[in-house]
Amino acid sequence: MKKISACLGAVAAVLLLFACAGCSEQTFTEKSYTSDENAVTEIAIDAEDREIEVSASEDGRVHIGWFDSKEEYLDLSVSDGVLTVTLCYDKDWTDYIGVKPAAEYRRIEVKVPEGVAVFSASTTNEDITVTALSCTESVSLASNGGCLVFERLDAGASISLTAKNGDITGSVAGSMEDFSLSCTIKKGDCNLPTSWDGGPKSLSVDCNNGDIEVTFVQ
Repeated sequence: MKKISACLGAVAAVLLLFACAGCSEQTFTEKSYTSDENAVTEIAIDAEDREIEVSASEDGRVHIGWFDSKEEYLDLSVSDGVLTVTLCYDKDWTDYIGVKPAAEYRRIEVKVPEGVAVFSASTTNEDITVTALSCTESVSLASNGGCLVFERLDAGASISLTAKNGDITGSVAGSMEDFSLSCTIKKGDCNLPTSWDGGPKSLSVDCNNGDIEVTFVQ
C-alpha cells in the first residue's frame, strides 16, 4: 500500500511539474534591424516555428522585424556582405512543455532591396510568404510543415522551392521557356511537368504531401 501511495505521489508530482511548466509564459520584446545602404549582397535565414514574410525595400537597405525572448531569439551577423539570421534557443527541457507563443511573436518580417544577389529562407511548421523579391543570382525557399506562397518571384540564375506537408503556390517572373525545370511531387497535384529543358535559368520545385501550382508572368 505504501508503494502504491508513493507511486501515486510521484505521478502527481510529475503532472504538477508539467502543468506548471505549461503555464509559464515568455516575455517577448519587439526588435528590428536595418542594414547600411547597399551593404548586404546575400541573406540567409534559418528558423524554426516562425512565419517568414518577405517584401521589397525601397531604400537600398535590408529591414528585419521580429520578437525576441530570453528563451527564443534571433542571432544576426554580417560578414563580407552576407547577412545570416538564425533562430536560437536557450531553454530547459521544461520550457518546451505547453503552448506555443502567440502568432504575432512567431513572425519574421523581411524587406529586401534590389541588388541582393542571393536570398535563402527555411522554416518549420509555418508559411513563407513573398510579395516581392528579385535577386540577381538565386532564391531558395523551404518549409517543413508549411506552405510557400509568392508573387513574381525573380532570380537571375536559379530558384529552388521545397515544401513538406504544405503547398507551393505562386508566380515566377518570366516564361517557362526561360527555365530548365525539375519538379518532384508526392501525394499531391501539380501543374508543372516533371522536367523541362528550357533556358539558362534553373527552377527546382519539390513538394511532399501538398500541391504545386506555379505560373509564369511577364
